Amino acid sequence: MSRNRCDGLLAKVDFPLYTLETLTNRHVLVAGGGGASNTGVANGFEIFEISHNGNKFVAEEVMRHETGPNVVMNCSIRNAQGRTYLCAGQESHCQLYRVNVRMVDVAEMRRGSFRAENGLVRRRRRTVSENDNISKADIGTVDKRMSFEIRPCDSVQTDFGDDPLQRVVRISHNGKLMATGGVDGKVRVWSFPQMQLLFQLEGHTKELDDLDFSPCDNQLVSIAKDGLALVWGVAGAAGAREPLRTLTCQPPNGTKYRFRRCRYRPRLGCHHSHSFRIVLYLHVMFLFGYIAI
Repeated sequence: MSRNRCDGLLAKVDFPLYTLETLTNRHVLVAGGGGASNTGVANGFEIFEISHNGNKFVAEEVMRHETGPNVVMNCSIRNAQGRTYLCAGQESHCQLYRVNVRMVDVAEMRRGSFRAENGLVRRRRRTVSENDNISKADIGTVDKRMSFEIRPCDSVQTDFGDDPLQRVVRISHNGKLMATGGVDGKVRVWSFPQMQLLFQLEGHTKELDDLDFSPCDNQLVSIAKDGLALVWGVAGAAGAREPLRTLTCQPPNGTKYRFRRCRYRPRLGCHHSHSFRIVLYLHVMFLFGYIAI
């Protein structure tokens, strides 16, 4: 008997998905869209709350925010200075949003919708499975649940190629830096949340695929379609920089693999501070490799 392809399905949306980020320990944000053409397919974000009903995980939509003609291709979320920020790649620009958390009366939400301060309708509806076992906070005798408002702030152009497109954005762990990469092959590092350009890193010859900050935020790794993974130092004053390390993909028998994703993580099995090491994981198409740093 074939496996049910719907097994594990949490939710469906009515637009193509390009990116997913964790917002809280039980909320995820998905984004995408149909693009600028008049296709009738929306562009924007949806936030879902993940919970367990005793048998399986289920998702319930908390809110939806549409971005007009601007499709969201990539995003990054960070809590910084007591605030939650969302950076979204929209064509050649990076749009900064403030994410405001609100506690909303459950009865009001279950009536179908409520109106946020900025006039946008935030609705709460069931998705794949009816589920009453979702997170709530009892405030006095009134049940409250977490909801969100997404408010646009600044926007800056981050890519300057012939057909400019931001392909990746990453916010540092301390919330002080933002790195972007696009089709022009340059990595740009910005102050955050001011979004002022600090310096750009030039070492790739093709468009960027991924970026990641080290846990201490003193290094940044970039990978691109030129087959290189470059490790940069980003601490200190602005100025011209050379890569600290250049990594190349050397698959056996001339197979055409290349780096596609990169992430810093603590090394597995290191539970003591004196043996703690950071590992840079590089996703090579369908293969995985790692470099200890």
